[in-house]
Amino acid sequence: MRIVNFLLAIMFLGFAFLQLNDPDPIIWILIYGVMSVFCVMAIFEFYPQKFLIATTAIYILYSLVFVPGVIDWFNSGNRSALFDDVAKMEYYYIEEAREFLGLFICIVVLVFYCVRSRKVRTVR
Repeated sequence: MRIVNFLLAIMFLGFAFLQLNDPDPIIWILIYGVMSVFCVMAIFEFYPQKFLIATTAIYILYSLVFVPGVIDWFNSGNRSALFDDVAKMEYYYIEEAREFLGLFICIVVLVFYCVRSRKVRTVR
């Protein structure tokens, strides 16, 4: 698990670095930076459960902002536009769908760490 957590930490740092060109870089660098910190803590099996739950709740609530864009993307004829650089300039919902996907990845990892924190707590 240490290798997986290390790779996740590097991945989230990479995500944060890619946000430098984003229209709202500060919030996304913080989102991915926090995730990277949680991944580093997980390397040492340190899971601050209250912070994990609070962060998960915040990310879920923030992801709801992007649901309309995800619905628009899903209803569009060209779903592969999500991975096209030019498409995000043409359709705003592409950017919203990408941001939702980023938050979804964060939420999945956070839920995994919440479950893991309960297992580690019962073992110790």
